Amino acid sequence: MEATQHQQTADPAGPVAGPPPWRRWLPSSVADDLDLDSDGRPGPRRRTARDWIVDFSCFVVAVFCGLILAEQVWDDPDTPRALAMVDQVLGALACAGVWLRRRWPLGFALAMVPVGFLSNTAGGAAMIALFTLAVHRPLRAVAWVAGTDLVLVPVFFWLRPDPDSPWGVSVTFTLIATVAVVGWGMFVRSRRQLLMSLRDRAVRAENEAALRAENAQRLAREAIAREMHDVLAHRLTLLSVHAGALEFRPGAPQEEIARAAGVIRESAHEALQDLREIIGVLRAADHGEESGRPQPTLVALDTLVAESREAGMAVRLDNRVPDPKAVPASTGRTAYRIAQEGLTNARKHAPGAEVAVTVTGAPGEGLTISVRNPPPPGAVPHVPGSGQGLIGLTERATLAGGRLDHGPAADGGFLVHAWLPWSG
Repeated sequence: MEATQHQQTADPAGPVAGPPPWRRWLPSSVADDLDLDSDGRPGPRRRTARDWIVDFSCFVVAVFCGLILAEQVWDDPDTPRALAMVDQVLGALACAGVWLRRRWPLGFALAMVPVGFLSNTAGGAAMIALFTLAVHRPLRAVAWVAGTDLVLVPVFFWLRPDPDSPWGVSVTFTLIATVAVVGWGMFVRSRRQLLMSLRDRAVRAENEAALRAENAQRLAREAIAREMHDVLAHRLTLLSVHAGALEFRPGAPQEEIARAAGVIRESAHEALQDLREIIGVLRAADHGEESGRPQPTLVALDTLVAESREAGMAVRLDNRVPDPKAVPASTGRTAYRIAQEGLTNARKHAPGAEVAVTVTGAPGEGLTISVRNPPPPGAVPHVPGSGQGLIGLTERATLAGGRLDHGPAADGGFLVHAWLPWSG
């Protein structure tokens, strides 16, 4: 009743589903470990269909052995009728106690020590008690109970010898049977522990796989955040440069104002497109490559340089790759982002300096890209939050199987140099 109320409380929205069909064919000790409450504790122990079949079979075996042994006791002329009646009554009670073996395996086995010594009819139930104890309890408890039984076996046959066999044969057979039953029970226990260990390992492996998947998703979100920085920083820098030009030169010619307004409009449109693309990737079920507008690759490097020149930068491009379309999309996209971040950093930290962009490579040799700028002609402006883009590019290049180095050059300028794999 309490278990039912607990299940109904845990799921008030609808009826409680029963246990899965395969659970009834497991041992209750295993099924209870699989049937966990909401707080992670094992559910109440109850017999499964398999347990009922096994318990009934044990009861039948105990009764069958008891009937055979009871007939031998009753036909023994040396056994008084009163003692034979007591023997059979104790045997019947022992057979009935087989149904309690799962709930109290140690108590039932301890009770069967004196009962088995006094009643020959309870021999089958005593063996089942030892087997149950070996299955459900550790070796220490099994050793004490089984050792006591082994010690009492010679005494039992000395007080009540078997008329059909010698004392030594009866003692040896009973000792071997007792050791075999205990060994069988310990084997079953070890096998169940092995299965539970394998199940726990499988659960841990599944949890670790889930954690790895969650970590991969987190890394993907971080990569998307870096993508937002890499894509939008270039566009927003163009917007800032042209907006600043309009602010500080309100009397500029109409043609320059119109051109700057066109660049602002185009950059804002491109930034909006990039942002819409990234949001689409975030909402997509799979973070594939087919989400909205294609990502720029090395083919779009000329357009990137042209946009920078329109913004007033002096850029010298030396692209020695004969066919940029032959570069793999992922490699070309990473190279484009490196050039984009390099130009953005040069525009921020070295305004007015000529930037040199060099791209070389061939299939099998890899793709090399460098962005170099000399020292700025004037004072270097301070830009807060600098360096995050280069950190993201370093991780991007590493994930692509390449490497990226950046730092001050010998002439006081700044150099961004990267190598990316390009399979032949």
